[in-house]
Amino acid sequence: MNTAILWFRSDLRLADNLALHAALSRAERVVPVFVHAPAEAGRWPAGAASRWWLHHSLEALAAELGARGAPLLLLHGPSAVALVTLARTLRAGAVFWNRSYEPQARARDAEVASALAAEGVGTETFAGALLAEPASVATQSGTPFRVFTPFWRACQTVLDGIGPPIAAPVSIPGRADVATALPLAALDLLPQRGWAGGFPRYFTPGEAGAQARLADFLDESVADYAEHRDRPDLPGSSRLSPPLHFGELSPRQVLWAARSAALAPGRSGRARGTDSYVRQLGWREFAHHLLHHFPHSAEQPLNAAFASFPWRDERALLEAWQRGETGIPLVDAGMRELWHTGWMHNRVRMVVASLLTKNLGLHWLDGARWFHDTLLDADLANNTLGWQWVAGCGADAAPYYRIFNPMRQCERFDPQRAYLRRWLPELAALPDEWLHRPAEAPTRVLADAGIELGGAYPKPVVDLKSSRARALEAWSNMRGSLPGAEASSAESD
Repeated sequence: MNTAILWFRSDLRLADNLALHAALSRAERVVPVFVHAPAEAGRWPAGAASRWWLHHSLEALAAELGARGAPLLLLHGPSAVALVTLARTLRAGAVFWNRSYEPQARARDAEVASALAAEGVGTETFAGALLAEPASVATQSGTPFRVFTPFWRACQTVLDGIGPPIAAPVSIPGRADVATALPLAALDLLPQRGWAGGFPRYFTPGEAGAQARLADFLDESVADYAEHRDRPDLPGSSRLSPPLHFGELSPRQVLWAARSAALAPGRSGRARGTDSYVRQLGWREFAHHLLHHFPHSAEQPLNAAFASFPWRDERALLEAWQRGETGIPLVDAGMRELWHTGWMHNRVRMVVASLLTKNLGLHWLDGARWFHDTLLDADLANNTLGWQWVAGCGADAAPYYRIFNPMRQCERFDPQRAYLRRWLPELAALPDEWLHRPAEAPTRVLADAGIELGGAYPKPVVDLKSSRARALEAWSNMRGSLPGAEASSAESD
């Protein structure tokens, strides 16, 4: 084959890129291309934060490809039209790509393959985004899993057979007659406002940044991961979710690196941390397994009984939650962390989601859409699983009656209130005893700290106790249609 097209999507890396490796082995020339076609994502196009990351990741990828002899070609969609036109121009023999699993991506890929086949152009696709493809794991009866633990247990045989990652190519023979059709700026990915200006302080998009972050995590944090991963006040998280979403790292690279770190001499204690971290990779796999088999769950509750649940429609409450102005400190700290960094600690994600769906009674989709727009790691599968899990209407869900108590969560996971002080400086002068519950603080304590609730910091928009009771009542009214509802509990976390 003289020329092959390599279609980059959510796999913006050169190392362990199976489609790239295959294209190089079967063609004399390889033309890398990225097609910008946001309309093909349907109701879930990349949000503002994700577009910022995509811009800088493409910039880094283009530099790496150019240094190896194959400039990245940027095109506007539709993908089928762009790729067919390019294949004609280049007289390409085939288009190579790594598979995607979101419903709209699968539909797009089928359309592209059909259009190319009609032109006599071959297609070859590869598994590069997951450790276990959704169709490769099933229950003994052949049905999809809906509970994580047996799913992850079934994945172990797949994981045991995963080989080592492939190194990045030193050179890529490109086509000298192909120039970049569009400048990166023409994709209009960067936000118009300066809202994303703080992101580079916390993240470095691109394959090199992803590999550096992985190395730092395994060297500095993974040994304590099992103990620290729930602590938003500590640097215990890997923060690899954006690189994994954009494919700057493959999960195979992460798996092998983690296992190698666990076996490294002189690194006692790492095994437990790496096991705990790899299990979190399993949740990512589970999320894609669910979305693949239940594509309607991106918009509808997996538990059909919740289709008629009486969610509230209170715009003012939603906006207070989005701005981090609920008067509930742990929730507000999380929402402000999200706005300033494009990321939020996973434990805090659960707390803010619980407040939105249980105490405020707002639809989980209201939260899912906000996260999709503001998270750098906005991933439809992970976002759907997380929100339905907390709302109680998804697979392997926390029961609806499990309601996170932000005060208790703060006491357990931010014991010195360092996380709160970082993101809520207007409350920093309060003693630890009252910082996570200023509405309960004595007037004298507030005065000594120079704080007037309703001024620089808002009063609570909701009473946690009465709103919890209201949520439990709403659940009780429909629990007859919920499996296992008779085992309900009134306890909160």
